[in-house]
Amino acid sequence: MVNLLHLRTLLEVTRLGSFAAAAGRLGYTASAVSQQMAALERDTGVELFQRSARSVVPTEAALTMVRHASKVLTDVETLLAAASRSTDSPVQELRLGIFPSLATYILPDILRNPRWKKLGIELRVWVAEPSQTIQGLRAGGELDLALVYQVGQSGLAWPHTLDRQWIGDDDFRVVLPASWGIREDAEMQAAQLSDMPWIMHHPGTSDAVVIERLFASCNLHPRVVAYSDDFHASLEMAAAGLGAALVPELALRHRPPGVVVLDVPDIRLARNVFALLLNEKRTAQVQLFTELLADTLRGSTATVRAGSAATMPKTTQKSTPKPRP
Repeated sequence: MVNLLHLRTLLEVTRLGSFAAAAGRLGYTASAVSQQMAALERDTGVELFQRSARSVVPTEAALTMVRHASKVLTDVETLLAAASRSTDSPVQELRLGIFPSLATYILPDILRNPRWKKLGIELRVWVAEPSQTIQGLRAGGELDLALVYQVGQSGLAWPHTLDRQWIGDDDFRVVLPASWGIREDAEMQAAQLSDMPWIMHHPGTSDAVVIERLFASCNLHPRVVAYSDDFHASLEMAAAGLGAALVPELALRHRPPGVVVLDVPDIRLARNVFALLLNEKRTAQVQLFTELLADTLRGSTATVRAGSAATMPKTTQKSTPKPRP
């Protein structure tokens, strides 16, 4: 009997091209992924990968299996979700912890999606920062599923007993007051923004430490004029001309007039979004919910980027910032 979990892992390995990348996507170790693929080869009696010290290359048998596995997994999940919604099965209650940006910009889109109405989930929502929702996931806690983020290798930690699934990335972008006269999506070097007035995270938080180290590595030494962990407040202050800010793309869904978004190749940073789940709560309904979440997040960030590109002038000339007082 083929393990459906192993089929899902096979899809990720072939899509991403490595055991390590698939492990990061699924929340396993690379060793666990390797063991799953070895078990799948034993169960099917075929060689799925040509292995070397630096790469794994799927065989033709693996590619054939992948073409069929995707449909099989979708059919099984649909079957289980449909069965759970039958008149003999109760609606599943899901106690969800979610951080504010995701609750503001992604959860409403999910609740309006026709796919959501077919899941048979009764949602209970707790909006809080990741450190708080992780506490709610512990044994006997208030939550079943927590949606959290990490910035770089920040200090956020969770019990190893939780099942982790990568949902997507929320990239940070540099925004400036439009009154500074720099065009939308201008490409600039981080050092050009040094000594300008900046709105920064409160010092001492794990996110602030990561950002400070990144700025220092780019020779960017901001002149801090405000501290704010509220991205909406940061955007409004930037729009009013107070200073530059580093905000995630989710916050740009409803950016105010008066700010421009820059392209700063030196500054590549993202909030990595994960779903943390108690293993006994992993049902077909919850799996379909997390997939809907990942699709919605991916669509949201694509919309933000398309909107930025639509406002960009046709000229490709790089901009030089005006000196600030």
